[in-house]
Amino acid sequence: MRWLLVAIFVLLGLLQPLAAHESRPAYLDIREFGPGQYDVLWKRPMRGDYVIGFAIDWPEGCSASTKHEYQVPGASVQRMLLDCGKSGLIGRQIAIARLPKTSAEVIARIELADGTTQTDLLRPSSAVMMVRGPRSALSVGAEYAVLGFDHILSGTDHLLFVLALTLIVGANWQLVKTITAFTLAHSITLALSSLGVVRVSQVPVEAVIALSIVFLARELLLMRQGRPGSTARAPWIVAFVFGLLHGLGFAGALREIGLPQGDVPAALLAFNLGVEAGQLAFVAVILGLFWLLRRSVFPAPPKWLGQVPAYAIGAVAAFWTLERLMTA
Repeated sequence: MRWLLVAIFVLLGLLQPLAAHESRPAYLDIREFGPGQYDVLWKRPMRGDYVIGFAIDWPEGCSASTKHEYQVPGASVQRMLLDCGKSGLIGRQIAIARLPKTSAEVIARIELADGTTQTDLLRPSSAVMMVRGPRSALSVGAEYAVLGFDHILSGTDHLLFVLALTLIVGANWQLVKTITAFTLAHSITLALSSLGVVRVSQVPVEAVIALSIVFLARELLLMRQGRPGSTARAPWIVAFVFGLLHGLGFAGALREIGLPQGDVPAALLAFNLGVEAGQLAFVAVILGLFWLLRRSVFPAPPKWLGQVPAYAIGAVAAFWTLERLMTA
């Protein structure tokens, strides 16, 4: 039992950095309302009373004036008017200063007067957005597929849910059916919520998503103890039910990014395909790691070792649940 507790704390130490929410993305929204004239919303995350200090470097010849500045829970919001004259922003670069010195990301979105939209995810390795102007449906689809892929791989709660499913089901055809059910379900609610058919508050959704991981952790523990629960008996049904919930979580991110006018179906489909590609890549990596561990490190693992992931996943998910309920 002593070694079990040690293993749990070690794994929790590895997972805890993933549980932190200090690297929430900033959000830059630019909307053209006249030739070279733009309304700007600049939302930066806060740590306590401290606003993360990166700033916008506008193209030469553009001038920004602050209209209003205020705070919302966890973020500082600034509304500005941007004047770029007759040249406008098309074909020019917008950079985020000091982003390379932080671990944060910036979702940058621009909507031109003709309805054309562009969304980029700016990171320390690439902190510049080139305003491209009107694009084809194919290029919009490629952009949103990449955003979906990035979103799932940075969504630790969704990945932890998929990890728990994989541990319960194992590497077999049942896992394929289970992941497919999860995908179909979150595709349904992602589309309905993104299109405004279903509207729910995001904070309770995030809390219940964390609670769904606690449920799977308990199911995994029961299975390791020789008492399989409903997930072990009918994993695809459980995956489908909770997939509907997780789709609402994906939709929250997609609403923040925005859907391009005129290319909504292509962007929605591409985002979902990107999410699915990231999800499958994660499952492939996990199964590969399990295979290597069984072949080399733990050819005959002790029985208690199988319970460690259940306790670790459950502890992290319980922390998330309480954290999100307290901020609701």
